[in-house]
Amino acid sequence: MAASDPDKLIAKADKLTKLSLTRWNADWRNATVLYEQAAVAFRLAKDNAKAKLAFEKASKGQEMLSSPWDAAKHMESAGAAAKELGSWIEVADFYRRASELYNECGRAQPASDALARGARALEDASPDEAIKFYTDSCAILEEDGKEQMAFDLYRAATNIYLKLERYTDAATFLLRWGLAADHCNAINSQCKAYLSAIIVYLYAHDLQQAEKCYNDCSQIDVFLNSDQNRCASKLLSAYAEGNVEEIKSVSQSSTISNLDHMIIKIARKLPTGDMSELKRATTEEEEALDENDLT
Repeated sequence: MAASDPDKLIAKADKLTKLSLTRWNADWRNATVLYEQAAVAFRLAKDNAKAKLAFEKASKGQEMLSSPWDAAKHMESAGAAAKELGSWIEVADFYRRASELYNECGRAQPASDALARGARALEDASPDEAIKFYTDSCAILEEDGKEQMAFDLYRAATNIYLKLERYTDAATFLLRWGLAADHCNAINSQCKAYLSAIIVYLYAHDLQQAEKCYNDCSQIDVFLNSDQNRCASKLLSAYAEGNVEEIKSVSQSSTISNLDHMIIKIARKLPTGDMSELKRATTEEEEALDENDLT
């Protein structure tokens, strides 16, 4: 039927939204229905370029009808079509806008979910942008007091940082995860996040930062009295002694085996770098401290 031709549906809908001498008001209600029908038809036909445009128009229509929820849904569909086309800037724009529209509805969880879906779509093609999306997605849930719902997002962002070999960023994000876990009394997750951050610093061959991280985290009672703290202490002691076998043994422990896979993977590769150089640097630092001792 001619009426079901999606191109004709779009043309008819466009006509309903354009003002003329005979049309003083745009008919967004009927036009939006036509845009939605066309978008579905294009998607079924796997014509992603036209589906993307149709969903954009349908989203605008729902906005004009004061229905931000439906507008957000269509914007996400446009984002999915843009992903199929490899149009990564549009992917980011559409999912970001979808999140904003969900926020207009006062719905934090869907707003966060839209950013998370956008992040997953962007991970391979634009990892930096994906990290921004994951970070903002976490922030929405944190502001809404739903930190525990963000744990998978912290994990996903950390994983990207590790893939990019941005170890300081990965450790910082793990510490943020630990803080979020503290806010929702998820003690086990909190202690795992702190141990994971220490392991990341060790993997980056930054013993000084690993020790600082350990000392800072040990100011928190729940970590101080945890298995994760004892594991971190053993690791750092083994590093201080330059005991490669002990480092490998601790890295195989059940405490580390219960961490996330991305952390287990790097822990199993410890120690990294030149241990003799590390030990020499540690010795020199200790000697320098002794020289400055005025007691």
